[in-house]
Amino acid sequence: MDMSKGIMRGFGCALAAAVLAFGLTGCRDDGGDRAAPDGPVIIAPGKPGEKSRTLSPEQAERERPDDSPNGADFAYVQRMIEHHRQAVTMTALAPERASGEPVKRLAERIAAAQKPEIGSMESWLRKHPAPAAPSGGSGQGGHAHHGGMPGMATEQQLAELGSARGEAFDRLFLSLMITHHEGAVTMAGEALSGGNNVAVEEMANDVVAQQTAEINRMRSMK
Repeated sequence: MDMSKGIMRGFGCALAAAVLAFGLTGCRDDGGDRAAPDGPVIIAPGKPGEKSRTLSPEQAERERPDDSPNGADFAYVQRMIEHHRQAVTMTALAPERASGEPVKRLAERIAAAQKPEIGSMESWLRKHPAPAAPSGGSGQGGHAHHGGMPGMATEQQLAELGSARGEAFDRLFLSLMITHHEGAVTMAGEALSGGNNVAVEEMANDVVAQQTAEINRMRSMK
């Protein structure tokens, strides 16, 4: 995301989070008297070095930067849903196959975090229907782009994980999940650099923060 986009997005977020001022009779920045405008107003923080401004709700809405989803946003959400689903599938094996509580608890935490994230991304797609896929292209959620998503385990690796037990399961689970998380962080970085939607940016930032911490934790468990 370039600097100009970051500045405009920050200004837009400031507008969205600005405090509604009500009952402004007799209030002004310099302490003097000024008649209050009719209806609610919004105090919009200024850009660095500039004073704040008083806007009507209509003015604030007009000045809000356009955060319409672009192709990078749709690609990230669609692919990350599938990416998360594979992680949930892998964690479901741990209760019966892991050798001890540390890996079982880790798998439980991963599933507890990623299942709600899947729900949030699916909700986002319902709110922002994706453009139709080109003729002959792969649709949302298909297995065709496993190879195009970093960190995804192959069918053979999943089969090996499903057959492993005890310490062998622990080692393979940690190895595959570290790679899986690293892939998710890479995908989130691509969304942050190429996307335009604020909600997707927030989801991607959450993935980076949470999964980076989990990568470090898993490396310490190996």
